[in-house]
Amino acid sequence: MNLASRGRSLPLMAAGVLCAALGLFPAAEAGAAVPASVPHAGADAAHPVQNPSAVVASSAADSDPVFTAPVSTSQCRKQIARGCYSPLQYRTAYDLDPLYKQGITGRGRTIVIADSYGSPTIQHDLDVFDHQWGLPNTTVDVVKWGDVPKFDPKNADMTGWAGETTLDVEAAHAVAPGARIVLVETAVSETEGDVGVPEMMSAINHLVDRGTGDVVSMSWATSEAEFPGFSQGDYTALTSQRYAFVNAARHGVTLTASSGDGGGDAKRLDAAWPAGDPLVTAIGGTELHLNDQGKRTAPDSAWSGSGGERSKVFARPSYQDSVRKVVGTHRGTPDISMAASTDGAMWMYSSFDPANVGWTADGAGTSEASPLFAAVVALADQAAGHRLGQIDDDLYRLQGHAHSGLVDVTTGRTGTAGFPATRGYDQATGLGTVDAAVLVHALAHRS
Repeated sequence: MNLASRGRSLPLMAAGVLCAALGLFPAAEAGAAVPASVPHAGADAAHPVQNPSAVVASSAADSDPVFTAPVSTSQCRKQIARGCYSPLQYRTAYDLDPLYKQGITGRGRTIVIADSYGSPTIQHDLDVFDHQWGLPNTTVDVVKWGDVPKFDPKNADMTGWAGETTLDVEAAHAVAPGARIVLVETAVSETEGDVGVPEMMSAINHLVDRGTGDVVSMSWATSEAEFPGFSQGDYTALTSQRYAFVNAARHGVTLTASSGDGGGDAKRLDAAWPAGDPLVTAIGGTELHLNDQGKRTAPDSAWSGSGGERSKVFARPSYQDSVRKVVGTHRGTPDISMAASTDGAMWMYSSFDPANVGWTADGAGTSEASPLFAAVVALADQAAGHRLGQIDDDLYRLQGHAHSGLVDVTTGRTGTAGFPATRGYDQATGLGTVDAAVLVHALAHRS
């Protein structure tokens, strides 16, 4: 468990509970026009309550309060000194409305989310989330992999994973409201190294074999160095777990994973895994700067905590040949980035902890970014009419094209030991962030 500064597997909730060291909440747009296929909840959803009394006294830290209802971004800044965003604001920020108006909502596609333990209240919490923001209800298909223990709200590990699960499901559904969501809950907590990884891999492999899932989001990470044998140059303990990814690639399933939350390390060969695997699209984090309507007040910047390293286990894949001057001979991360900053977390509703029932916007991290981008892939799958599979070849091919949907991020950096955001590819945000309306069609049409 030495990834506190980079990105560990255990979920880490800002309310003071350890959870996967990869972020927690997405952001969105307020008041956007919504097509019939994505019902709008009306003014109350587009303009959430602004009553300061919405804050509930709870056992959470004073800086991470639980709200009875969401408040506007401007009110959030007044009350807790940071931004809070709704899924409706994200529609504007990521240019999602043109896709929804075309009927591209992820319909007919499936997003698989893999988390240890899961959450006993995930369906109820998603229903409340949907009602607040006017999103269509959907049933979360829960697959229990192994003898998943009974949930204990006093167990920090379990509540951490429950928070992670809530984030993953609500973030994915916010961007691809028409997609089916399959939540696979494993019975062993993924912490560091190969603890919990075998269960994660066997669960994903099982669903791939069954044909379940077009894209799999993994918002957890573990250091390559934590696998046995790493210091001796023996990477078998890690590479032997890749069979699920090889199988996914064979079946055309896209894999996304969070790049970690430690800010990157420019001097170290030791990437977060599975993000550092060449068969996985590594998702880093940005900070959004939005007003109450979801319009940008400044360009996106690199989030200081976003992970980005070069792998010691994997050589540079061919799709990164065009950025060899940045990554050298090793696989570099991330590939692309979406919202992750703690200043600008998505409102999330949860009730798994009876002592903290309500709305929070205190997490973020790259745990948010992975399900957000997985949902963008689900939209592209629908637009294409088939699975897109391993998409990194296409992402790097699109770099520099006028109508790629890739938006370069050139401000901010990932911590003192990390990387600055620069023009073109960098290990702060990868290829940048997304204009979904353009990128979805670019990926779908392979243009």
